[in-house]
Amino acid sequence: MSLSRRILDILIVSLFWGSLCSDICFGVESDIYCLRRIKASLEDPFGYLNSSWNFNNNTEGFICRFTGIECWHPDESKVLNIHLRDMGLKGPFPMGIENCTSLTGLDLSSNKLYGTIPSNISDVVHFVTSLDLSSNNFSGTIPANLSNCSYLNDLLLDHNRLSGQIPPELGLLARIKKFSVSNNLLIGPVPNFGNKDIKADSYANNPGLCGGPLEPCQSHTITG
Repeated sequence: MSLSRRILDILIVSLFWGSLCSDICFGVESDIYCLRRIKASLEDPFGYLNSSWNFNNNTEGFICRFTGIECWHPDESKVLNIHLRDMGLKGPFPMGIENCTSLTGLDLSSNKLYGTIPSNISDVVHFVTSLDLSSNNFSGTIPANLSNCSYLNDLLLDHNRLSGQIPPELGLLARIKKFSVSNNLLIGPVPNFGNKDIKADSYANNPGLCGGPLEPCQSHTITG
């Protein structure tokens, strides 16, 4: 093989690996940044994150050994699921999650999170199949934007302080199997999920929900 041909082959291989790394390495850096932002934005009174989430490490897949983190592959820093249930975490919804771009499951339940659920929630957790924000102190309305999380199988928002009406757009979630908004401050008609079997206890202990598996909504007519 001539010297010029050998140099050409080396250049082609270098370009290939450079292109591959630009995709993979960006994803890895993005996911590491995702967890850094989550840790920085939350109070961790019991030290679950502080004791485990150590970023002074550059070995392959080191974030996959963090408490509550599941990766697509143990040696590749691409976050598949985040499970931070019942850790006493305090703070608003951690927007750093938007940098975990391959996330399919998020469980922040049974903590002390507060504030509103982001109005652009589908941009933050677009591909999740399971979203559990139950047993926190979230307030405000349920964002209609959740209807754009079209892969959702489970949506659990119960035991918060959510108010207003449930967006009817949530009825567009064609894959939904488990849905709960019980123990909030919700009013008005429940979404029409078509032939999905959403039971009455999914709506329990709200002051004014009606329709679906609940009592029919009362129509008010004005007489002159």
